[in-house]
Amino acid sequence: MTSRQASLSPTHLTPPASRSRTATLPPWVAPLTGVAVAVAAYLVFRDTALLPHDDDAAQFGFINGVRDWVDTNRNESPVFLFFVNYVRLSVGGLYDLFHLVLHGLGWAGVIGASGALGLLAGGWRIALLAVLGFGSFGVLGVWEASVDTLALVLAAVTLSLLVGLPLGVWAGRSVRLRRLLTPVLDVMQIMPTFAYLAPMVLFFQIGNASATITTMIYSIPPAIRITALAIEQVSPTAVEASTALGATRLQTLRKVHIPLARATIGLAVNQTVMMALAMVVIAALIAAPGLGSDIIRGLSRANVGVMLPAGIAIVAMAVVLDRITMAAATREPVPPGPSSFRSRRAGTSMILSATMLASWNLPAEFPQGAVLRFAGPVNEAVNWAKFSWYGVTETVRNIATEAFLNPLQTALTTAPWWLVAAVVLAVAWRTGGPRPAVTAVGCLLATALLGLWQHTMETLTTVLVGVTLALAVGLVLGIAAARSPRFAAVQRPLLDAAQTMPAFVYLLPALALFGATRFTAIFASVIYAVPPVVRLVEDGIRTVPPVVVEAARSSGSTDRQLLWKVQLPMARRAVLLAANQGIVMTLAMVVVGGLVGAGGLGYDVVSGFSQRTDFGMGFAAGVATVLLGIMLDRITQGADGRPSPRKKRIA
Repeated sequence: MTSRQASLSPTHLTPPASRSRTATLPPWVAPLTGVAVAVAAYLVFRDTALLPHDDDAAQFGFINGVRDWVDTNRNESPVFLFFVNYVRLSVGGLYDLFHLVLHGLGWAGVIGASGALGLLAGGWRIALLAVLGFGSFGVLGVWEASVDTLALVLAAVTLSLLVGLPLGVWAGRSVRLRRLLTPVLDVMQIMPTFAYLAPMVLFFQIGNASATITTMIYSIPPAIRITALAIEQVSPTAVEASTALGATRLQTLRKVHIPLARATIGLAVNQTVMMALAMVVIAALIAAPGLGSDIIRGLSRANVGVMLPAGIAIVAMAVVLDRITMAAATREPVPPGPSSFRSRRAGTSMILSATMLASWNLPAEFPQGAVLRFAGPVNEAVNWAKFSWYGVTETVRNIATEAFLNPLQTALTTAPWWLVAAVVLAVAWRTGGPRPAVTAVGCLLATALLGLWQHTMETLTTVLVGVTLALAVGLVLGIAAARSPRFAAVQRPLLDAAQTMPAFVYLLPALALFGATRFTAIFASVIYAVPPVVRLVEDGIRTVPPVVVEAARSSGSTDRQLLWKVQLPMARRAVLLAANQGIVMTLAMVVVGGLVGAGGLGYDVVSGFSQRTDFGMGFAAGVATVLLGIMLDRITQGADGRPSPRKKRIA
């Protein structure tokens, strides 16, 4: 071969870009290498640089000292005398007002008023649902507790809307305020419910006022966020037309923004009510009145018969309030003239008149002869199920514990702290970049500074196992719903009902089947987190452009290839959002699971409220839970914002 022929060989004719592309390593090499390095480091440095838990850590003592100072100066410090105490008294007075009105109406008045509101909001079907739902409180034997819970919800929602709706309107019209509020609302929505309790107790003590304030703060983010979104999405053309006609900013807000955003603002009210209901049960840990105390007492005794009536009443209240607020939000404005409007208003007036008459002539207490007592039969049924299904439930629990929980917890608790931090840094950097990585590892190391590294690793173990199971179930159900309209139609009402239930309700079947164990919290967290995962996965697959699907089918793709090569990759953002929401909801339930033997940070929080000497540890555990949630949130949100490896290669 001549030198000229050698210079024209195929190797030399290959373009430089092709040669570099051929030499590029496959995308799985870097992650696999990282895993190998982490495993090797774990095997070499195992059981070194550990941070064991200490109940008498100096951090906990410092927090206890702060609490003692607050207690000592509560009636001397100007901050408490002229601000905190007045806030507590005002909020407590608002709760007392609702409590007095509802109990003054009596059982007939409350049930009749709910029916009138249902008729006015959505017609006779909603009215019938409201009457049956509120009537069930008395039949279940929890009328007094249900009215107390309803008063707490109404007081908290009133305060949330008084603060949240104006802030949301302002944020919808001010980009600067929206940017300022967004990170605060992000953190508030990541925080598990338990994390709100300790600061409220520190400043407002226990009781009705602190429970109402806690519920208000927990339920205010959707009021602000959804209202801001509603105002922001109002058509710019309508706003410009109003301005061109000489309307002022206030007139444009009253006549254009708010009327056009009415339906979405109604959704904000609905979500605020649902969040408040989720919190009032947990607020029983700080002496909130109502149904939560029955549920907490049943959980502490593993007594399903005590919990079940209160749990059913909470679900009934959630369904009724959800349907009334959603019907009011989605109802089209009706002018006063049409006969339908007049007949509905006349029916509402008749119901209210009959209600007032009944409340004056009937005793306020619900008739005891109409109460069903079934705590004994329920406990007998639970015991029968435990013994009859013992083999199945024990097998499931043992497999999950021995195959997933114990190995993962052993790895996390025996690994050096710096190795766990390095793995979190690497994962967050790869999924989101340097800023989320620094935030994630900073939050993780902060849990070590709080003296809760070991318990954080135990909670992280439970969260990872729960999220994995929830994503597996959610992906299967979401894909099935997206590919089968009939299956989706059957599944949709079940998901609607599941998403209206407060978190505590999911502990009932888990406790009945598996007793008080770590797996109980995982099982409840999977049930709790699956509905949003299913919805997001189904929505992501359904929004894949039909043109792309048809192109894949025309090229000969099978259903399996279409799913794995086209639909799931194009629904990547929805799947990652499902993972993010699954993590947040699983973390919330796992912390609640501290009441049923989950251990970790959840147990520390519960112990901090039940024993005064452990308040510092409980407060620190609440902060550590927030930090853990932020860490996991930043990792998954970063993955959502990064282009997929396939897109990188195409680019």
